[in-house]
Amino acid sequence: MISETAQENPCLPGGLIALDQWKTPETSVQKTLRSGLRDILQQLRAGMTPEDQAFESLDDLPALSHAKLGRYAPQPEAGELAGAINECLASLRQGGTHNRQVSFVVAPPFSGIQGALRASGLRVISPPDNLLMAEKDISGWWDEQLAGDDWVVPELADFWLRHRSGMGLLKEFFARVAMEGAGKGMVGCSSWCWQFWVQYLPELHVAPLTVAPLTDDRLTRWLAFLASGTAGGPLTARMTNDGLYVLPAPEEGCERKYSDFARDLATMARGNRGVAHAIWQRTLRARAEEDTENGDKEEKKDIPANGPSCWVAPLEQLSLPAVPQSNGRQPGHILHALLLHNGLTSEQLQLVTGLPGQEISLSLARFQRADLVTQGDTVGAFRVTPLGYPAVRKYLQSRGYPVDGF
Repeated sequence: MISETAQENPCLPGGLIALDQWKTPETSVQKTLRSGLRDILQQLRAGMTPEDQAFESLDDLPALSHAKLGRYAPQPEAGELAGAINECLASLRQGGTHNRQVSFVVAPPFSGIQGALRASGLRVISPPDNLLMAEKDISGWWDEQLAGDDWVVPELADFWLRHRSGMGLLKEFFARVAMEGAGKGMVGCSSWCWQFWVQYLPELHVAPLTVAPLTDDRLTRWLAFLASGTAGGPLTARMTNDGLYVLPAPEEGCERKYSDFARDLATMARGNRGVAHAIWQRTLRARAEEDTENGDKEEKKDIPANGPSCWVAPLEQLSLPAVPQSNGRQPGHILHALLLHNGLTSEQLQLVTGLPGQEISLSLARFQRADLVTQGDTVGAFRVTPLGYPAVRKYLQSRGYPVDGF
């Protein structure tokens, strides 16, 4: 039997799996208790901390220089992930477990699927400028888009607005897919958008796939892979509090003592690639003696001499973003809408929430100060940040909003 490690692509540990096979990484009772206590402390801090004060790490060790961070924890390459997705789809088709003309890949935010599908080499279908297109024009628009060679829709959430006039494009698209009238293509879809549409169209059956969750083993291998381009050998990362290892990934017969950090990070991120990566970058530290600006002085004590090294702050010492306390429903409506649509402009938020523009602007300003939301440079859309996502998801779930299954 071939092991998962032997047959997987290193930039997509676990590969693609059926959506109904996904489950959150397991955790220990002790970790669950610590997580509950941290949630309580975050809520208290949200009520006591000035709103214009961004979160900070609580440890005293200096952060890595920007150059080192780019080498030790670089952003995943979209092209590599695209290749891994294509390999997985080909393998699934060859094995007879996936035979759909249109392949849906549903994943939580920050999984990198949108960028990967854009880099897949297929013809990209982009949303129209007018998402409130008249019903009489929708069929012709899809006729034009779906004609010809194989196509890809990087993010389905970009094609609709939760408004009486903003759902026609996707209703027509799903109808064509169900009738095998959409040709051959690939669709990326945010888990939040998907959660809405499977409730709106309960008879929708398209056999969606998703990326396997990052368990502790997969997360360790993935982080080691991302750092594998670092000159001088594999990255060594050890905990600042007890010296236990996080990287390199354990090998058979290895005598190093490893920390539970990867397991706790996988649990905190709920197996989400982008969230785990963002938190991982925040935990990386240099010793106080190191030159973090020039990056030419490395700590040599108790670490291998054949590669670069850094240190990892315990997760308990990080202060991640928290949702500011509020008595109204506006914050929840806005945050939920941003996740449903993979980001929205302030004008679009007015359409989908029905809230006045002034209230939306005030809430967005609070979210930006709390590092929960950021605004893009191109179209000006507001999106939830990877570091703020865990708090936002818990906030919405605690207030009864329908959340994704991830």
